[in-house]
Amino acid sequence: MDVAAPMVWGQIISIGLLALALGLDALSLGLGIGMRGIRKRDIALISFIIALFHVLMPLAGLWMGGYISLMLGKVATACGGVLLLLLGGHMVVNTLRKEESAGYNPSTLWGMLLLAFSVSVDSFSVGISLGMFSGDVWLTVLMFGAAGGLMSVAGLLLGRRVGSWIGEYGEALGGVILVGFGIHFLL
Repeated sequence: MDVAAPMVWGQIISIGLLALALGLDALSLGLGIGMRGIRKRDIALISFIIALFHVLMPLAGLWMGGYISLMLGKVATACGGVLLLLLGGHMVVNTLRKEESAGYNPSTLWGMLLLAFSVSVDSFSVGISLGMFSGDVWLTVLMFGAAGGLMSVAGLLLGRRVGSWIGEYGEALGGVILVGFGIHFLL
């Protein structure tokens, strides 16, 4: 029996939970955009771009976090935990404010890129935090990309059919999960 197997599964579960937490932004925004009406071709394209951003942004963050980790050592772990706490808290506060953002057209290239960037920016920051710890980089970014892409498809398709009752709470749930990981890293 391999002793490392529980550690590998623990890493997969942890990364999977983070990927789901980060993907909740894509689900939430997808619900809102889907409720306005969107073509299936645009759903596929938006979801692909979001998945790509959910791979590239944390990958860049992981590389930066690895470099910061070499420079700072154990202080980097605490910084990563604080960063996750701040990101999660920000997501929860944004949900509680319930501010309406200005409308834009998500079926244009710039609209798709703006949407993908907005739901992936927290993936970059989480990538920095995760880069301060040892872990499988490709597993992490591929799980982030898969979760972001699949959750955006789900959000856009569900948004075409249901009301906004899930959308406003998705970001808050993702924020609570990030806060939990931040506390874990600090302890």
